[in-house]
Amino acid sequence: MMSALVRFSIRFHGVIIGLASLMVIYGIYSLTRSNLDVFPEFSPTQLVIQTESPGMSAKLVEYLVTQPLENTIAGTVGVDKIRSQSIPGLSVVTVLFKPGTDVYRNRQVVAERLSTLNSQLPHGIVPNITPLTSSASTVLGIGITSDKRSLTELRTLVDWTIRPHLMAVPGVADVNVFGGKVRQLQIQVDPQQLIRYNIGLPQVMEAASKATGVRGAGYIENKNQRIIINSEGQSFTPEQLAQVTLLHRAGQTIRLGDIGKVVEGEAPSISAAQINGQTGIYLSIQGQLGANTYAVSSALEKAIDQLEPSMRNEQVTLHPALFRPANFIETAIHGVQSDILIGSLLVITVLFLFLFNARTAFISATAIPLSLLTAVVVLQFFDIGLNIMVLGGLAIALGEVVDDAIIDTENIFRRLRENRLLAQPRAIHRVVFQASMEVRSSVVYATFIVALVFMPLLTLSGVAGKLFAPLGLAYISAILASLAVALTLTPALCYMLLGKARLETEDSPMIRFIKRHYVKLLYRIESHFKLVLLTTLVAIALGLGILPLFKSQFIPNLHEGHYIMHITAVPGTSEQESLRIGKKVAETIREIKGVKSVAQWVGRAPNGADTFGTHYSEFEIEIGTVSGEEQNRILEDIREKISGYDDDGPAPPGFVGVNFAINTFLTERIEETISGYAAAQVINVYGRDLDALDRDAQAIASVVSQVSGATDVLVQAPPSTPQLSIRLRPQSMLQWGLSPTDVLDTIRLAYESLPISQVYQANRVIGVSIVLEPESRQRIQQIGNLPIINNEGRLLYLRDIADITQENGRSKILHADAKRIQTVTANVNGRDIASFSEEVKTRIRDEVELSPGNYLAFSGEAEAQAQSREDLMVHSLLAVVGIFLMLYIAFGQLRNLLLTFANLPFALIGGVIAVILTGGWISLGSLVGFVTLFGITLRNAIMLVSHYQHLVDKENMTWGLETAIRGASERLPSILMTALVTALGLLPLAAGSGQPGREIEGPMATIIVGGLVTSTLLNLLIFPTIMLHFGRFKKAHMA
Repeated sequence: MMSALVRFSIRFHGVIIGLASLMVIYGIYSLTRSNLDVFPEFSPTQLVIQTESPGMSAKLVEYLVTQPLENTIAGTVGVDKIRSQSIPGLSVVTVLFKPGTDVYRNRQVVAERLSTLNSQLPHGIVPNITPLTSSASTVLGIGITSDKRSLTELRTLVDWTIRPHLMAVPGVADVNVFGGKVRQLQIQVDPQQLIRYNIGLPQVMEAASKATGVRGAGYIENKNQRIIINSEGQSFTPEQLAQVTLLHRAGQTIRLGDIGKVVEGEAPSISAAQINGQTGIYLSIQGQLGANTYAVSSALEKAIDQLEPSMRNEQVTLHPALFRPANFIETAIHGVQSDILIGSLLVITVLFLFLFNARTAFISATAIPLSLLTAVVVLQFFDIGLNIMVLGGLAIALGEVVDDAIIDTENIFRRLRENRLLAQPRAIHRVVFQASMEVRSSVVYATFIVALVFMPLLTLSGVAGKLFAPLGLAYISAILASLAVALTLTPALCYMLLGKARLETEDSPMIRFIKRHYVKLLYRIESHFKLVLLTTLVAIALGLGILPLFKSQFIPNLHEGHYIMHITAVPGTSEQESLRIGKKVAETIREIKGVKSVAQWVGRAPNGADTFGTHYSEFEIEIGTVSGEEQNRILEDIREKISGYDDDGPAPPGFVGVNFAINTFLTERIEETISGYAAAQVINVYGRDLDALDRDAQAIASVVSQVSGATDVLVQAPPSTPQLSIRLRPQSMLQWGLSPTDVLDTIRLAYESLPISQVYQANRVIGVSIVLEPESRQRIQQIGNLPIINNEGRLLYLRDIADITQENGRSKILHADAKRIQTVTANVNGRDIASFSEEVKTRIRDEVELSPGNYLAFSGEAEAQAQSREDLMVHSLLAVVGIFLMLYIAFGQLRNLLLTFANLPFALIGGVIAVILTGGWISLGSLVGFVTLFGITLRNAIMLVSHYQHLVDKENMTWGLETAIRGASERLPSILMTALVTALGLLPLAAGSGQPGREIEGPMATIIVGGLVTSTLLNLLIFPTIMLHFGRFKKAHMA
């Protein structure tokens, strides 16, 4: 089949060149239409159910809302895990499904289950499935401030103008709004006036609910017309609402305005924000699942530009790029693209220097664009866009895609020169065909082996699989495309461009120089064979011995040009206090050189991914596109300024009483995908008793904080949020003829500011609510003086029928798979994550005695890394078995086959040296680099062994020193060129290791380059003499 394909390509070379040109054009077209993102989509198959439960404590939310939801969902087919948190006023249930299930079908099935819950949940509480967002979720963060407008006016502008405008942008899933004040018409009731008129709050609520409204009124129809009746009875202003009748008694009308003030007020707030120290509104714009992050960002920026003129007219300032992930996309994509371009130029330069012929260099170089663009077409077929992992795979393949073409071109070039020296030269097409087929078998085997080495990447599970599978697919697609190019386009171009061209009868000057010294060196190595072999074995042993000493991490720190800092104060801290602390924090951070902007948001947004109380703040710290070293410096400065700890200078004041954690956005998203928390180490304590869970969690947190390398140690659901408990006395209720729900509704009306009616103004909806006046509402002592009216019209006070105490409540109650948990999280700084996790487990086991019935579960990066490493090793062993069988088919001799694997330790030496020079860190990307390296180096060994067999089989040489040296010198140009072009193709990526966008691929490239250097040197110098002494080549064992 291959011979027929090569013959066809030579005979119809014009057709092949035309098809190749067409593929290049279509590849460029596909390239312009590919999605652009930083990483492949790595979000788990999950959905989030948020249920607003106004006025309820965390325990009530747990019992009345969260548990019924968990029980209903638990039996759904495909559910893998269920996590939940119950906080005051909100239930959040996260349902994780098994990988590979259809997320849209899952949403439909869960929605059907939720529809059966109406009778089980409290009245008026409706579960809401939040919009599907991508793994990166946030595509843009913008701010709104004004010196002229109030927070209520700003929020109205955002809710009814800005947010709908942004939601209309294709690819936007949701716009989370933090801060501002939601406008309400409030009836602020004076308790003294209730007493004066002997009126209870339920009567006020009944009157207010009827005070404004719109109703459909049907129509009047006569013989020739149908006339619609439009009825309105709205009170648009506080003044109009104040005039509405509350009660008509003894000929006297009591109006709503008589029992208090009717004002334009503010709905109870769940969030606040400030931009660069100025109070305002922060909008976090979420991208849809599968959306093109870069395209959505560009469309949003155009939409924001359209808003600018009207915002200026409203005297409002827009802050358009407080957080812009597209900055990192641009930096990462353009950086890797430039690395590929520079690498391509280096590769072409090397080809010309070695071949010393522009035509042969051109023929070999055509494999680069054709192979890479073909891979892009294949990836688009699988709906995989361009991201740094895909580009990393293409960059790693860059130097290798020309290998097959180099080997083919170099052999055809050499055979054409030899043919011209014959007395009767053969036909050009025959020479080209035979020269191509001479190396075809080894090239095909070598290519499939290199592709097989990458197959384990496609089988990785979890986040690692979602991140690295596209890299593996890009690499394999490019390598297989390069094989197709070598089988078709390369022979066609060689026939067309080299057949009648003037060819030098000698090697290029560089090759002649290298060969002359190379042959002498081989003789010298052979004369000291034992010493050389012993030295090599010692070096390999040292490399293997150093491996366990390296520090491991899941993925390296990313340099996104943006940091997210979380600050947690004491539960129960108010919005205003969180803003006050945040303003001081922002001032401190903005003094750091390199920080461009600091935005803070407090609390949570409706349907927002982060669900916290007002004691929690998140800071968006933008530093822009700067070098990796500069970003590390800024991060260190922020840590020192906030923590008050500086290990190399005078300690700054710091912020006492608050816990903080800081990381980059995508790193947090990856950590949240792994464990549900933005932390590297997660420890879950399971149990039933909340107090026992708290004690155990505090003990664990104390132990973890003492472990070297631990930072940002937090208990995720700290106890002791301030709470007023009102317990009705049954005897008193019976004495005065009161029903409990009536009293509870009265308390809720007094303090919750619950909307009981609505006013419609054009497309705007304004709530109407009842609440006690601020003086009575804000004083804790006044709650006992809340007037209660029984059915007989008797005036009572809340203190007469209830016991009121101030207690410590819960700020959050966590569940995992419907079981109560308390969670301790920690980040790791400057230390190997695996050893840190192991020490944490050991110290907790030795130093913490858990309460009876409680037990632990660990998750986080260490567990994910261990699982990924296990997956990679197991599947790599299977790949090795496949390679072994393939080589056995190729060589037929077990001895030669085993010797081929001797090249792997050669590569290990250089890879280990590369890791040492880059800090001694091993990440998952580094392991992938080692796997890749072994495949590439194995390829070179195959080419040499295959040529030895060719010399014995086809040229009737006897195996010995002369044959070994001749085979090595003849394969020297192709082996040296393939190694050099691979190394030089990756050199720009390796040189930029640690810079933005190259954090994962950089270490991979460094290891491959380092390993290629040693493996190529040892393959060319040591391997021939090893084959001479231990290998066997006989004509009887022809391939």
